[in-house]
Amino acid sequence: MTEVTVSQGAKSVHVIEDFARSELFDRTFHEGMELVEETATYLDGGGRQESKLLSRNAALAYAAESMRLTTRLMQVASWLLVQRAVREGDMAPEAAREDRYRLGGEDVSRGGGPEAAEDLPSGLLGLLDRSEKLYERVRRLDRRMYVEAEPDNGNSVLSQFDRLRTAFGAA
Repeated sequence: MTEVTVSQGAKSVHVIEDFARSELFDRTFHEGMELVEETATYLDGGGRQESKLLSRNAALAYAAESMRLTTRLMQVASWLLVQRAVREGDMAPEAAREDRYRLGGEDVSRGGGPEAAEDLPSGLLGLLDRSEKLYERVRRLDRRMYVEAEPDNGNSVLSQFDRLRTAFGAA
């Protein structure tokens, strides 16, 4: 049983390291960091000007959605920076599995309803849509790497196969 757990933990480490070295990581990292920059530029420039033209209710919705947007992007950026630290050898893959380094802010980064988006500027709506898609993609990666790859205490079919291989000495 211990050999199976060690084997699964080693698999998890390899999944994390392989992702950190992948082209998918490179593309996701660059997309995330570019979206952070683009959002900052928009919120400090054109978005600020557009928000001044909104009604009181729309301005409140703008403030709430822009906060969700920045929270969502900061969560993604933090997660991506952890993966880069793994890639560069500044952090062990095992450390990256800790809850404090995992993708967070799921409740906070969920958008308001369609009624909130009704009067928002198209620039903000576009950034919200792109950031939600990026967040969901990173969330799936996070779960695949850190949840699905974790040892499962022997409850899955794969664990049963690993036990059989170990018991019968198969490689």
